[in-house]
Amino acid sequence: QVQLVESGGGLVQAGGSLRLSCAASGRRFSTYAMGWFRQAPGKEREFVAAKNWSVGSTSYADSVKGRFTISEDNAKNTVYLQMNSLKPEDTAVYYCAAGRGPIITAPYTYNYWGQGTQVTVSS
Repeated sequence: QVQLVESGGGLVQAGGSLRLSCAASGRRFSTYAMGWFRQAPGKEREFVAAKNWSVGSTSYADSVKGRFTISEDNAKNTVYLQMNSLKPEDTAVYYCAAGRGPIITAPYTYNYWGQGTQVTVSS
C-alpha cells in the first residue's frame, strides 16, 4: 500500500511558477513509477509527467515539455513537479500517482492516487 498526499497548489498569474509536492508513505516511491496527471473542469484526466526510477525513464506531455520538471527527494520520499511559465490552460486539479507497469503515460498503470491539489493560473 502507498499513500500519496499532494500539496503546493494555488493561484498564480500567467508566467509564474509553482512547485507541487507528492509525499509518499507506506513504500519507497523509487520502487514505483510516479506520475503526475491533471483534470480540468469538463475534461478527462490527462497525463502531465512521469518517472520510472527502475528503468531510468522520464516522460512529459508535449504541452508541458520545457516548462515542467519532475524530480525527487529520496530522503523525504517525496516527488515534485516544478511548473514554470504557467499558462491559463494549465489550470486544473493535479494528481500524483504511483504504480507499476511499462506505460508510464497511461492512467491504468497507476494503482494509487492522491487527493489532488488545485492549480489556478490567471491571465
